[in-house]
Amino acid sequence: MPPLSILDLSPIIQGGDAAEALANSLDLARHAERLGYRRYWVAEHHNMPGIASAATSVVIGHIAAGTRTIRVGAGGIMLPNHAPLMIAEQFGTLAALFPGRIDLGVGRAPGTDQRTALALRRTLEGDIDNFPQDVLELIAYLSDAPPGPVRAVPGTGAKVPVWILGSSMYGAQLAAALGLPYAFASHFAPDLLEPALTHYRAHFQPSTHLDKPHVMLGVSVFAADSDAKGRRLFTSQQQAFINLRSGRPGQLPPPVDDIAPFITDPRIGPMLDNALSCAFAGNVATVKQGLDAFIARHAPDEIMVTSNIYDHAARLKSYELLAAIDAGA
Repeated sequence: MPPLSILDLSPIIQGGDAAEALANSLDLARHAERLGYRRYWVAEHHNMPGIASAATSVVIGHIAAGTRTIRVGAGGIMLPNHAPLMIAEQFGTLAALFPGRIDLGVGRAPGTDQRTALALRRTLEGDIDNFPQDVLELIAYLSDAPPGPVRAVPGTGAKVPVWILGSSMYGAQLAAALGLPYAFASHFAPDLLEPALTHYRAHFQPSTHLDKPHVMLGVSVFAADSDAKGRRLFTSQQQAFINLRSGRPGQLPPPVDDIAPFITDPRIGPMLDNALSCAFAGNVATVKQGLDAFIARHAPDEIMVTSNIYDHAARLKSYELLAAIDAGA
């Protein structure tokens, strides 16, 4: 099995708060480090009641300070929300504090709704269109010799690995053209997975960063002692997705025995099945079967797992069961 990593959305559960969510994230990161996971990434989202990682660089510092060896990073920073110099300084600082352990994944989506994006940026004009130039500017600030008089301090010479994140052809095209590693969000947007991978691999241009394509794919895993228990854990994520697509984002709800009563709109069921088609829920054998088929079909270099599970102990156990599958593969 390819190396396994974790994408943690720092879920705020119903009845919980951000402090609890961030404490659980650190506990999970330490658990993942003991289990041998390669990376632990957190993601930038804004105005989302169920996600505690809006101040992504701060959360990365919190996780990295509480662990020793696991790589910690962003999956990702939504670059149009920020000046590239500020991100170079933030991640240069993280790299100075935690040498050789920091990753920087960048995306072009706002990570929120349009009104919140406007509040973040003060303007939406041209921001997304500038994404390729912003990526190049960011990489230049992190290089040994940035062009021009402006330097990122800390940041210059940090050479923090930059990944392009995406769920469409755009990210695949940019990652291929720049010779950067590519992470595809198949855990919630699988529709363009195959064409995006085909393009990235066929059009990859070797660079000073990489000599050949390198792909990490997102999946969701809900592993438990039985198929019934795994499917029940999955219902929290299913409910959260239904709420989000219905315009009612909220805190992560507790699991239920049957998701069917929550699918009140006939359009939601097919949408749910499609968007979460790269989710594997069940006992160890069931999860392994699903993952093996996914890996055989898409041949990723790495797998990044997200598991939005309501009960923290159950989330720890799910990742422990998954690590055991990997160790026995």
